[in-house]
Amino acid sequence: MNEDATVVENKSQQNNPNHLPVINARCYVAGKKIASENILEVRSPYDQRLVGTVALANASHAEQAIEAALKGGQKLTRYDRFSILDKARQLLIERRDEFAKIISAESGLAIREAIYETGRAHDVLMFAAMESLKDDGQIFSCDISPQGKARKIFTTRDPLSLALCITPFNHPLNQVAHKIAPAIAVGTPVILKPSEKTPLTAIKFTELLYDAGLPHYMLSVLLGPTNEIAEPLVKDPRVEIVSFTGSVPVGKRISTVAGYKKVILELGGNDPIIILEDADIDTAVHLAAEGSYRNSGQRCTAVKRILIHENIKDTFIEKFVAKSKTYTCGDPSDPATVVGTVIDEASAIYLESVVNRAIEQGAKILLGGKRTGALMEPTVITDVPRNADMVVHESFGPLAPILSFKNIDDAIALSNSTAYGLSSGIITNNMQHAIRFIKELKVGTVNINEVPGYRIESSPFGGIKDSGLGVKEGVIEAMKCFTFVKTFSMPW
Repeated sequence: MNEDATVVENKSQQNNPNHLPVINARCYVAGKKIASENILEVRSPYDQRLVGTVALANASHAEQAIEAALKGGQKLTRYDRFSILDKARQLLIERRDEFAKIISAESGLAIREAIYETGRAHDVLMFAAMESLKDDGQIFSCDISPQGKARKIFTTRDPLSLALCITPFNHPLNQVAHKIAPAIAVGTPVILKPSEKTPLTAIKFTELLYDAGLPHYMLSVLLGPTNEIAEPLVKDPRVEIVSFTGSVPVGKRISTVAGYKKVILELGGNDPIIILEDADIDTAVHLAAEGSYRNSGQRCTAVKRILIHENIKDTFIEKFVAKSKTYTCGDPSDPATVVGTVIDEASAIYLESVVNRAIEQGAKILLGGKRTGALMEPTVITDVPRNADMVVHESFGPLAPILSFKNIDDAIALSNSTAYGLSSGIITNNMQHAIRFIKELKVGTVNINEVPGYRIESSPFGGIKDSGLGVKEGVIEAMKCFTFVKTFSMPW
């Protein structure tokens, strides 16, 4: 078993038993810890205590990681891949509490959310293990037309030589698992470049996969200067696929500099929950609150806009404000906390400014709106103009702007009015109305009587417009992306 990252005594441990000792971590090149004097400090967004440090990589480490992956090693059978992923699943169960504490400490997420995230990552590993045993090869008979012959064409999938996976700060475990596990399932080596804001979870997960028996050439994890790590790796022709989740500007830059290779982009969303006049109000209130505040609102599929039929707006608002008061905001390590911090104080300041600009345009705060450091209270805001920043652009935090619409035509036009097209939730008991939204909303997913973010880890996931290129992720679709289809024919 690999030794965990070295730990040193943390004085704050004496004050809060939920705090882990400080983690001294290093990047890995094909299983080998790097040596570096360039150190990144990772601090809690909540109280700025030192959570850990990371010894950063440089350009030579990136080159070594490429060479190790391409040199390869033990070729993994389907059963080998299944066994590694299933063992990793079991280890994650055993280490759940430790992972949850790291996630909460470095990201500021409420510990209950961090525990939930370990469950999602477990499911990713489970589904990837299951899918690794399956073969989706096809057989085509060729004697089916006047031009045909007595032959058969067969298809098989081969892994790509090398993948670069770049992950964001939100869901620091599950985002990483969603990229690495499908790659392992098909036998594609990965260089992982996680967010500098939440690197400790990614490194810890890398160690877990090594412990589960993953050959070291299959995975390296690197953090360092963009011009030495991320940019050269994105451009390198030996990297056959770049899978990126993050901001629109960075994603679009990757698409322009990556060159001739596969590119998967998941670039966020501005997802509405649309509540029709016939909706069950209690259901709508519950889903709107869960969608707006879970994970501190830092999900690409979080509810960013609440669109409600004007005839039921007042009734909804009264119940929604009462419900929102139950989402307590505070110390992420406290099990009673429902909403922790956003990723850093700068992000909270930005959210505060978005709220203030909406107020200047005539919006009204009904609840919250206050910021303390990186803590942003769950905020209910109504009478929001349709051209307000929090409506037009993605607000990555626990904000719940409410806008009313007159009819279905108006709701569809309002939903489609932004540059994003990731997901949506429709609250209605009318099947005809539901089908119309499914057909006319310009998004990758439409969920009926559910939050925009609902899915299982193996189902297709992805957006269009500024939310992505229409290429789906999710375990099964990602496995397809990390492979290419080879055809061969034989006389038969």
